[in-house]
Amino acid sequence: MITLHCKLTFENEKDKQTLINLMRKFSSCFKYSYNRLLEGHSRKDLKKDLQKMFNINSRYVDDAIFKAKWLINSCIEREQNPKKVIFGGKRLFQLLKNKHINGKDREKLKQKWQDRRKHCLYSRGDKSKKGNLNTRIEFEKDKIILRINTGERNWIKANIKRAVNRQNDKWTNFIADLIQANQTNQYFPYSVEIRKINNDFYAFINYEEIKTEEPIITKDNGVIGIDINANPFHIAMAFVKKDGNLENIEKLYLHNLLNKTKNQREYISWQIAHQITDIAKEKNKAIAIENLKDIPKGSKGDGSKKLRKIKQQWIYKGLLDKIKILAKRKRIQVIQVNPAYTSIVGSLKYAPQYSLDKDIAGAFVIGRKALGFKEKLPKNYEKLITDREYLNFAQDRLQEEKQKTQEKLKTENNQYKRKPIIKNINDLSKQIRIIQSLYSEPQTQDTVNLRKEQMRGLYWTSYKLWQVVKVALTIPILGKSLSRDLSPLKPILVEGDWDRVVNKSCFKTKEAIEDLKHDLGIVPTSWGRGYDASEIPPAGDSLHLNKAEYKYPSPECMNL
Repeated sequence: MITLHCKLTFENEKDKQTLINLMRKFSSCFKYSYNRLLEGHSRKDLKKDLQKMFNINSRYVDDAIFKAKWLINSCIEREQNPKKVIFGGKRLFQLLKNKHINGKDREKLKQKWQDRRKHCLYSRGDKSKKGNLNTRIEFEKDKIILRINTGERNWIKANIKRAVNRQNDKWTNFIADLIQANQTNQYFPYSVEIRKINNDFYAFINYEEIKTEEPIITKDNGVIGIDINANPFHIAMAFVKKDGNLENIEKLYLHNLLNKTKNQREYISWQIAHQITDIAKEKNKAIAIENLKDIPKGSKGDGSKKLRKIKQQWIYKGLLDKIKILAKRKRIQVIQVNPAYTSIVGSLKYAPQYSLDKDIAGAFVIGRKALGFKEKLPKNYEKLITDREYLNFAQDRLQEEKQKTQEKLKTENNQYKRKPIIKNINDLSKQIRIIQSLYSEPQTQDTVNLRKEQMRGLYWTSYKLWQVVKVALTIPILGKSLSRDLSPLKPILVEGDWDRVVNKSCFKTKEAIEDLKHDLGIVPTSWGRGYDASEIPPAGDSLHLNKAEYKYPSPECMNL
């Protein structure tokens, strides 16, 4: 979606006052619709009543309801309360409440706030109505005008003033497309929003580019998998060859997006999108991104204040949209893939295998999915989740972690800090149930549920298995969910040697070794290494603890 703006001027004062009156009615209709929608009224019922109430045509009423509905949905997506919206802007309202602002400064702020509340007119585009019914751009001799419908078959005309300051200005392309549409009668929709700013009138025009040239840079030469991450705040890029192998990696840090205004973030996002598409053009590779719909941005009391602040200033979908727009202009193919399990597969399979950061590994999986490759579960992982001995170990570790978390909850009195602890306990309980379900026999599905995944047993699809492997490995082996250090998984992935990893993680401190000395009959001599008490070797020699004698950790080791 492209947004252009232009200034509006009028031939006489009467037309200007007519527009101001129409904007006031539309703004009132918009605010009234917003409040009624929150109360549960339907669009159909509102449309009947509001046309008579505000004396504007049904098209304007429908656009006001549409705009109100969009604002409610936007608040919900940002996890904000729609009932706390302040029309005219919260920042200006807070400034007006400050008693130290007086005189002309206060009047300017008040006028600016009133303009935002009362002076707005919006009209959606419609292809069947020559692009836009109520606010249509037309050509008269040597000038461009905006024809505004004021009701009862009356129109006013505003002159459009727009200077072209650069060679690749999108305004020239937009006007050229309008001229061609008038000549061929093949119109395209464009929405127009008119606003009063500092006693001047401006029109903001939104439309989608109609040119659909075929991309010349496709996935035939490989792709660049892109994964945007909030912590640390950066873009992970994996250059993937046509055969699915990793060619190169790169990172773009996004910390300059933090603590900026909305307009500043928009400008910086365009720069980042240009940088990414230029790299794709230089490397002659297509771009692979995730097809994300809703992105949770956290809520108060979730225990992640810093991360929540980053996400609330994060224009993830906007950045992806900009990449798609620029890639389309530069004729670069963009492939959107299902984001399900990309981070889990990357972390558990490719991060330990290639010694990659888990974010880069996630971008690598995105690139492979765009090329059509499917991620199979490694054989050693499949053996792991069928090993009863390991499952006993994993279940004990999860139970131990749950017990520690419950003890922590008992000593925590802050209600906001208790929420993430309770959530962690619930997650651990769910993980324990998943491990326990591996012991049961697979259930037969109902006839109405044939296409869905099995909910118990080992006969799951690969994606369900990846979730099971994540539960079985992350906390029992790594100590926490998807740690940044995934190197301990490499012996399991390559050799299937889980007991060596468990034994190594068992001997973590000298105090732990002292506690095990009497029970296991070993004398600790160095970090993570033990000897039989009856066979102490000469100084300088080394003798590892026999794996066959100590394959499964003892209860004492489990309680470290």
